[in-house]
Amino acid sequence: MKKPRFYTELSYILGLSVLALGVAFMEKADFGVSMVVAPAYVLYRAISPTLPFFTFGMAEYCFQALLLITLFILLRLFRLSFLFSFVTAVIYGLLLDVFMALIRPLSFDAFGVRIAGFIAGMLLSSLGVSLEFHTYIAPSVYELFVKAMSEHTKIPIHRFKSGYDASSFLLGIVLSFLFFGFGKFVGVKLGTVVCTILNGPTIGAIGRFLDKHFHFCDALPFRPFFEKTGETV
Repeated sequence: MKKPRFYTELSYILGLSVLALGVAFMEKADFGVSMVVAPAYVLYRAISPTLPFFTFGMAEYCFQALLLITLFILLRLFRLSFLFSFVTAVIYGLLLDVFMALIRPLSFDAFGVRIAGFIAGMLLSSLGVSLEFHTYIAPSVYELFVKAMSEHTKIPIHRFKSGYDASSFLLGIVLSFLFFGFGKFVGVKLGTVVCTILNGPTIGAIGRFLDKHFHFCDALPFRPFFEKTGETV
């Protein structure tokens, strides 16, 4: 049976939207955010009391800018396509702020609702990342870092992703202790531990499901442009 088409451009749009919604749900559930966004979330919580305009979304693309610079240093090269990943990070940050504002009025007081919200957020986040892996358009810097370093080190992407998640988890703890005092776990809680363990395998499982049931193809003729800008300069 011929698999239905799933356009890579749609995968890009849906991936960013679903990922942002998932992170917003996890933040609202308050069991701890994903380990990937934990460092940015700690920065948001530390800075926003002094600078109220500094949103979670802003913290995300500021942190991703630092991660992008780190990638340049590790690879010892510059690619124009990497800059498009920062544009994606800004779009994602704006979507995150919108979704956080939309779900803010919702009541997450009941314990069961919080658990449901956290699980939904974790699954949505994994789906969003997997969709981003199925598009030629520059992903966010998080996904770009994993893909680029996986190729550079020859480590399978799902394994590198698991290692990256664990590193982000530890960085989130360090920043939490640095800004809020030793023993203060801000944004890094039990739910973060669960994500650290399950996020990599879940993304892999969702990716295999998508590949099995859909044929990913381009609707627009822009792939050569992104591939050209991927050249080293």
